[in-house]
Amino acid sequence: MDSPPSFWFRLKVLLGLLCGLRQHDFRAARTYANMHFQEHSSPVKFAKLLAWALRQMWCEIPETIQSSRFEKPISRVPIWLAEGNPLANHPWHDNPRTQLPETAHTVVIGAGLAGSALAYHWGKKANKDQTMVLLDMGDAASGSGGRNEGLIVVGRYYHMVYTLVLPQLRSARPELSDSDVDKLAHQFASIYCKSCYRNAKMVHDTIIQEGFECDYVREGWVQVHDEDEQTKLDDSVRMAIDTGFTDWCKITPDEVERISGMKVRHNAGFSLAAASFHPAKWCWSLLKYGINSGKMLFYSRTKVTRVEDVGDAYLVHTARNTIRAKHVVNATESYTPLLHKQFHNIIQPTQTQAAHSKGAPAPMKSSVGISNSRAFFTRHDDHVIFGTDATRVPERQAGRNQPSRFLTKFAVSEMVRSMGTGDYRITNEWSGTVTYTPDQYPIIGTFDGKRQYILGGMAGSGTAVSFNGARCVVNRILDITSEEDDYPEPYFSAMRFLDPSNHTWPEIEG
Repeated sequence: MDSPPSFWFRLKVLLGLLCGLRQHDFRAARTYANMHFQEHSSPVKFAKLLAWALRQMWCEIPETIQSSRFEKPISRVPIWLAEGNPLANHPWHDNPRTQLPETAHTVVIGAGLAGSALAYHWGKKANKDQTMVLLDMGDAASGSGGRNEGLIVVGRYYHMVYTLVLPQLRSARPELSDSDVDKLAHQFASIYCKSCYRNAKMVHDTIIQEGFECDYVREGWVQVHDEDEQTKLDDSVRMAIDTGFTDWCKITPDEVERISGMKVRHNAGFSLAAASFHPAKWCWSLLKYGINSGKMLFYSRTKVTRVEDVGDAYLVHTARNTIRAKHVVNATESYTPLLHKQFHNIIQPTQTQAAHSKGAPAPMKSSVGISNSRAFFTRHDDHVIFGTDATRVPERQAGRNQPSRFLTKFAVSEMVRSMGTGDYRITNEWSGTVTYTPDQYPIIGTFDGKRQYILGGMAGSGTAVSFNGARCVVNRILDITSEEDDYPEPYFSAMRFLDPSNHTWPEIEG
């Protein structure tokens, strides 16, 4: 065990952290205070936050990072992209004189988790004369698709979805009784979980059937709950059992240690079917399938500046030229409000950040997702991906890669407290933006009453929604009705935010 840090080491760490503070650190601090001190008045909240921050800088972080080394300089390239992108600058790298087509059956904007899934399903289902054009302002998987933790989650558990949509439904449906709003919230939770369970199975089956090499390992996801969260955990597990969505369950401290290697004092939540994978390899595999099908064309580094509705078609304006298409799908997540102003305050860019360490604590089991309310970490063989934060940022900062060193060191300290010291050598740190809606419920479907679609607002659970969501959107565009649609418009339509009074809400059951 490391000896206590000296006064001078503590002072060095504190001064380094203070000098390194940037605007986002203060935004993240506000998020932390609102999450952990929400019951207090603003002055008390500020005082508690200040005390917490000083304790972190003088005690917690110096005491837990003595065995950690930070490479100089640390790379801001996400570890998933560190070995290069096989679809970088596609197709210009091999064919610099390539021109964008003037027409397409469907244009998809964004080549991340959702866009690449759309390419795959299109390659499976479309006819040869139905051409999809996929555009991305950067390279494939260069946004959230290549910057995340590397977990395939089953989705948010039933109780969590229910409690999040309930207040929003009360506001949107004031004419309903409390009983009817409660029933509707249960329906929203049930529909969401059903779609996510199918999504997890589809991803699992597709990786096996297609032989995709994306480092897929299914070991589950441990979510640590502190003492004051045990009642909430019990309620959530009870609701999971009552509704039949039992991927979410409770495990004892002994089971937590056996599954993850982490020692805890209280019961934890556990998602059985969650898996770890290489998210960028998953996106590239899906895209390559679509490209090889001969039914879709992919163009990277092609920024869409405007989508214009001209009645019987859409004009997709880019920095290169304009494409005329019958259908448009926006898989743009945090960039959506910049392209479609009506999604301001509806699709909310939220910054998270992660880091990569060579070396891992000996007790930590490989491929098991681990998180608490403050940080997350997953071991992949002999290295660890870890991170923290979920702070809303201005729309103009969507996609920025500006990680905070304070937050990286805070996440290291959380990992050390959970797993013990190890030979941590931090090589990469990066940030990205996921998106939340006001009720943290996804938006999937048309938003103009015609043929322009969106897949967005996945609340950091893109792997739980994107693949199945893309299947359903492709089926709608191609008028395939033989498969069940897991994202019915009454639940997932953007109109519940854009025009709630005229939205066709679900019928209340029971």
